[in-house]
Amino acid sequence: FSGKGGKATLCITFSPVHTVEYYAAIADQLIEAGAPEICLKDMAGIGRPGMLGQLTRTIKEKHPEVIIQYHGHSGPGLSMASILEVCENGADIIDVAMEPLSWGKVHSDVISVQAMLKDKGFQVPEINMKAYMKARSMTQEFIDDFLGYFMDATNKHMSSLLLTCGLPGGMMGSMMADLKGVHAGINMILRSKNKPELTLDDLLVMLFEEVEYVWPKLGYPPLVTPFSQYVKNVALMNIMSQVKEEPRWSMIDNNTWDMILGKSGKLPGALAPEIIELAKEKGLQFTDEDPQTNFPDQLDAYRAEMKENGWESGEDDEELFELAMHDRQYRDYKSGVAKKRFEEELQRAKDAALASKGFSEEEVRKFKRSKAEPITALEKGRVIWEIDVESASLAPSVGKVYNPEETFCYISTPWGTHDKMLANFKGRIIEVCAKQGSIVNKGDVLAYIERTDLAS
Repeated sequence: FSGKGGKATLCITFSPVHTVEYYAAIADQLIEAGAPEICLKDMAGIGRPGMLGQLTRTIKEKHPEVIIQYHGHSGPGLSMASILEVCENGADIIDVAMEPLSWGKVHSDVISVQAMLKDKGFQVPEINMKAYMKARSMTQEFIDDFLGYFMDATNKHMSSLLLTCGLPGGMMGSMMADLKGVHAGINMILRSKNKPELTLDDLLVMLFEEVEYVWPKLGYPPLVTPFSQYVKNVALMNIMSQVKEEPRWSMIDNNTWDMILGKSGKLPGALAPEIIELAKEKGLQFTDEDPQTNFPDQLDAYRAEMKENGWESGEDDEELFELAMHDRQYRDYKSGVAKKRFEEELQRAKDAALASKGFSEEEVRKFKRSKAEPITALEKGRVIWEIDVESASLAPSVGKVYNPEETFCYISTPWGTHDKMLANFKGRIIEVCAKQGSIVNKGDVLAYIERTDLAS
């Protein structure tokens, strides 16, 4: 036994069916099943403070021994009031954040929460401001180095519009990326029909309104991953269908149908008659079976795979469970494919950031190269990056790190020698200029490396 405890989670949202009584009844079932802690996960921050306080008090009065944790996002602006309400009604743990990630669509900052609760007479620990500032600085370094290139700027914005759609703050970044992806296509269709084009803000409001429309018709699924994505996807596809003058519900993906049919469990509310009729037209069958029957126990097979590959299962089998839960992603991680993909995506994001500031493609290339060292061919010949006997030999990927004494490549010369080239310093590749097997002249640039062995 690892000593770890269990925690049950109530995913909080706001609808006619998501009442104090509804959540309290689920809490009773979870506690009866052995849950020592209950987390109120207000993932969109739309739980009303009064309702959250009542729910906390209801659970605490019936189960005083149970620990209650509140996890609320600050997107719509209710989080501080909600935190105060749950604390005054018996909550034990409050999730907070810290700069530069706090506020926006994340969590309230620990400094503000501590000050508010301390003023109300709660016993709360003092904040080690030296440690806070150090962690703040480290996090900002991550953002500047790579994380910021994948963070949508609107993640730092609060918006009361979130109260209308109920989508969680954690998916706002991916949602904005989806909107940007279809924005041009929608406007192209509108132009072809001589209709006015939409701004991104217009499209965002349309999406929020469509989510508000489809959510109850889909049975009020909890707006948390993956169900929030399903609802958003249906809303977005409905907008696309209407722009093309096609009926709503024309494009529902298989995962969403599984949710509708009951394969993910019982929905909180009733499905709209039009959804039930659409399922019948498609010949789909509803089910009330235990969703777990759709996921057979494959743990022994995963354990055998780890043993065959020489992978450690980890303390308390954490690595084994990671493989079992996310097998494709875990295999990509262990093989290096995930790192390669990340480095390539990061470089594209950096290039796009420069391009968005008005730099041309050539200027972006020059800027990258100005911060890197060119590795040039020492002789005329054919570039051999690697010799792979099992699959295609390829040039190194962007992001590959080299050490000074590591072989960088070979040059196969016309006079029959195979000259080894060393990297000569530590760094990561930012651009590859010569393909595997290409002919180069002495002095031609093979690749550019950003050095990491220089003193800052």
